[in-house]
Parts: sequence; C-alpha cells; structure tokens
Amino acid sequence: MPVSVPVSTLLPPVLVTATRFAEDAGNLPFGVSVLTAQDIRNVGASTVNEALMKLLGLPGRLDFYGGGDYGLDLRGFGASADSNQVVILDGVRITEADLGGTRLAGIPIESVERIEVLRGSAAVLYGEGATGGAIVITTKAGGRDEQRRDGYAYVAMGSQSLLDARAGASLAAGGYALDVSANRRTTAGHRDNFRSSTEGLTATAQWRNEWLRVGVRHGQDDLQTGLPGALTAAEYDANPRQTTHPTDHGSADGQRDAASAEATLGAWQVALDAGNRAKTVVGEYGYTYAYDVEAQDRSARVRHATVLGRMRNTLVAGLDHQTWTRVVRGSFGSTAEQSSKAVYLKDDVTLPSGTHLSAGVRRQSASKTLSSMAGTPVDEHFNAWELGVVQRVGEEASVYARLGRSFRFANADEFSFTSMGTLLKPQTSRDLDLGARWGSTRSRAELRYYRHALHDEIGYDPDAPNVGRPGANVNFADVTLRQGVELEWAHALNRNLQLRVNGALRQARFTSGAYDGRDIALTPRRSLSVGADWALGGGHKLGGVVTTVSSQYPDFANTCRMPATTTADARYAYQRDAVELAVAVGNLTDKKYYTQAFACAGATPTSVYPEAGRSVTLSARVNF
Repeated sequence: MPVSVPVSTLLPPVLVTATRFAEDAGNLPFGVSVLTAQDIRNVGASTVNEALMKLLGLPGRLDFYGGGDYGLDLRGFGASADSNQVVILDGVRITEADLGGTRLAGIPIESVERIEVLRGSAAVLYGEGATGGAIVITTKAGGRDEQRRDGYAYVAMGSQSLLDARAGASLAAGGYALDVSANRRTTAGHRDNFRSSTEGLTATAQWRNEWLRVGVRHGQDDLQTGLPGALTAAEYDANPRQTTHPTDHGSADGQRDAASAEATLGAWQVALDAGNRAKTVVGEYGYTYAYDVEAQDRSARVRHATVLGRMRNTLVAGLDHQTWTRVVRGSFGSTAEQSSKAVYLKDDVTLPSGTHLSAGVRRQSASKTLSSMAGTPVDEHFNAWELGVVQRVGEEASVYARLGRSFRFANADEFSFTSMGTLLKPQTSRDLDLGARWGSTRSRAELRYYRHALHDEIGYDPDAPNVGRPGANVNFADVTLRQGVELEWAHALNRNLQLRVNGALRQARFTSGAYDGRDIALTPRRSLSVGADWALGGGHKLGGVVTTVSSQYPDFANTCRMPATTTADARYAYQRDAVELAVAVGNLTDKKYYTQAFACAGATPTSVYPEAGRSVTLSARVNF
C-alpha cells in the first residue's frame, strides 16, 4: 500500500564533523552548510558536485572529461578555485597538489551519509590551500554510530542513452559492520564524442565497542570518456552538440585505501587516520598525455573537554603529514614530489554568559621537487591563525565574527611554469567572517559577510612575459580581493512542505597591477537557488529547484561576458512500501547555455564548453 513520506521537520544542525571532532554548530564563528543523504536523494543528485550545486546553489563549471564532474567555487576564486579549497573524505584529505582537480564524481553518491561545507578559511584545521573553505564528505560507514542491516538497489535510464545502476548493503553482527556500495553509469553525453562510462566501488569494515572504533576502507572508480573539445562562438551558435575533436578520448582511474581509529578515554578523544590514494589519467589528443599520482596522508589528533567552574574549555591538537608524487610519462616526462608536515592547536572557551571564544594556530612546512626544473627542492613554511567569537542572542539566535590568516603554496604545475623562471612566493590572505544565524524547530537562516584580502595571489596570467610566448603562472601584484554576502534559509511550512533559498553576492577583483579594477575571470557576481520539497500524500512527492547565475567574464581583461543563465530542475517520486519510482527532468526549459569559456574573440566568448539541454531520467529504487 502507499506510504506517507513527509518532509522531515527542519532542525538546526546539532553536531558537525568538519571541525575534525564533532562540535556544536552553534558555537562555530563561521558558517557550515550540511546536506544529508535524504536531502541528496530528494533532488535526485547522481554526483557529489551535482548535490552541492542543486542544494546549495554553488557555482560550477563543466569538467572537460565526461562522468558528470564539475569544478566548484566556494568563494569566487575562478579558475584557481580547486587550489583554494580542500576536499576531505572520511577524515582524509584527497585534494591534489597539481591542477588536475579533485574528482568528486568518482565518489559513489549512494555511499555518502552527509556533506558539510565549511565556509571561509579552514587553514588552521586543514592547512594550505583552504582559504575558500572545505568540503567534508562523510560516508555512511564513516558517519554511522548505530549498527543496522539494510540494503538498496537502484536503476535508471534516460536521455542521451543513460543507464545507471547502483546497489549496496550494510551488515552488522556484534561489534562488527560491513558496508558495500557499487555503481555503473553509461551515457552518450550531450555532445558528439562525449560518450562516457563510469564504475565505482566502496567497501568499509569496522569494529567498535563502548570506547573504541577501528575501520578500514577501500574505494575505486574508473572513467572512460570522449573529449569533444571547445567550440568557437560561431560553432556554438550553429550546433552546440558538435565536436571539434571527434577522435580524442581519455580515462581516469582512481583508488583510495584508508584506515582509522578513534577512542574515547574519559575527557580525552584520540583519533588516527591513514590514507593512500592512486590515480592514473590518460588523454589521447593525436598524441598521448598520461600521468600517475600517488599520495599518502597521515594524521593524529586529540581533543580534551573540561569544565572549569562555570566555563567549558575544549582543546584540540593535531599533527598532519602528507606526501604526494606525480609521474608524467613519455620522453618529455617528469617527476614531481611534495612532502608536507604540520602541527596545529585550537582552543575554545564558553563563558557563563554564553559567549564562545576560539583561537587557533597552525605551522606548516613543505618541500617540493620537480625533475625537469633546476633550482629544486623548494622549501616553504608558513603560519595560519584565527580568532573567533560567538555571542548568543536569546534562545534562537547568535552573531559571530572571525579574523585570521590563511595561505597556500604553489602546486607542481604552477611553480614549474613561471614567468621567466621566477620563483613563486607563498600566497597569503587576511580573512574576515561576520555572520548571524537563527534557528527553530521549523526554520533555519544564516546571513554571512566575508572578506579575503590576498597578497601575492598565485594564478595563471595569459599576458605574463615568458620565453618564446606570453603566459605564465605568477604572483599577482599587491592585493586581490574576494568579498561578498551569503544567505542560507530553509523553512518547513508544515511537515509536508519544505522551502530553501541559497543566495550570494560576491566581488572578486584586482585592486592593483595591470588588471586593476577588473573582475577575476569566471566569477559570477550573483547566484541564487530556490528549491522546494513537497510530500503530496499517499506516497507522492514533488521537488524542484530554480538556479540563476549572473554573467561573468572569461578573461582578466574583461573584454566580453558569458551570458547569465537561469535553469530549472524538477523531480516527481512515488513510494509504495520499500519501492520508489521517480521521474526527473533536468534543464526543464531546455535552456541553451554554458558555464565554461576561456577567452574572448573580439567582444564574444570563445573556447566554449556547452552544457546539456533538457534531459529526462526514469528511476526505480528498492530498499530492503
């Protein structure tokens, strides 16, 4: 018989784990956005980045490879966004030390329990390259406290010859638990020569008792894809489906292995994480470009909570060690290596008045070598710090402020290709966050203002002088600025209807140098996402989201604009007992648009990568 599937009554997030130990979200002097597995399922997202774009309105740019990957941008960093935010999977950093990007679509979406997006600098907790924030992904096995036995099977078909199959199960007995999730997805793609095939697998085994939890995890993903290439404006207008490279193709294979342990010993919590990952990327463009990445991450951290009179004090300290190696194959290949070590300390005090104070510091050093570059190794070190305050205002509201400094070092692709062989300096940022949050049993709202004043920002300047031709990675002169306002609001009108709004006004601008007064490329000034989930009764559910992104410049000279876009997605689902049938429509109005372009030809964008038109997906899911 049909079952009633109400929309869950909203509650402000009680605990978040993006702080490396579970903390009360109300005591954080910065914003954290939390998405649950049910949120992700309600919008029918098939990848992590699709969930973040639909549910949080984050701007995204289409990846060159197939498989549904997008480059996300938390705070207006444009083409260098992936180097200014970190991605954490079950406590292990998976952000790369080159410009290859983090493949979020390689994480099976059904394995994800929650996603937390830390807004603003995460430098004290996660180190260099975290000025824009952190995306912290926790899988069902990594975030589950209770033991249960369940499973699911999912199958979908749709436009562009889409076939998508997923299955998984959780088994538990005594203190032991096993979680397995697998997926396979094939599609012809929305352009000629954009056919792709994706396979993924995750498996986690763990044991726990009253004070100790230990676990091991394995994950792998494989992508085979065509590479259709960019289009000129004339080619895009004539036929956005066409390809300029009908035989180019590529692949990306990844593997992740990790082990973790966490113990509670009275007032102390101790946690250890160790992760290894490997990635192989191959591109066939008439010639072969291929490279292999291997990385190891080790971390140890402790937390001590105590009550001193009427004050509560929480101290967190930790050590991080990462090594990373990339081998580019071929006669003109190279080997890049990086080793990074860090120690950090963070202390939080809650006063009897309800005022919450926090302070943190991190010391990080890194050594980098590149076989094809003279003058290496490059040794760098820097300190990050932050000071924050949260003041409760009544039972339901609070205001907060945070001031700090963050940094990042040049990655392997950047320090190896500089203007006339110049050595790049570390990028630093003075960071300010101000905010107000309010929450009740049915509503949640947060308004944030941020400002990142960057010195010696690292980026690619197409006009920089270089040997043979212009274009190089540089430290941009003096200060570049990121500032803006973010709004996040959600409200349950009743137990069956939930509304959500995510909006941002942002400014990303050069404040000196050759591009003084101009916008950073690929940074829209405005974005807005409005969504709703409605349980109609009798097992019927309806959801949708409308997203608008303002125009943006594809070049630093700001000589042309990419058009603004407004798109709509909708999903209808019917649930009867353990079976759910759904139909989802993407780009409902069949909007013709693009999110990726790299240059201007006269006053018109060129090097365009078109987005998909309208798509329809039919799916069935069985829970058991």
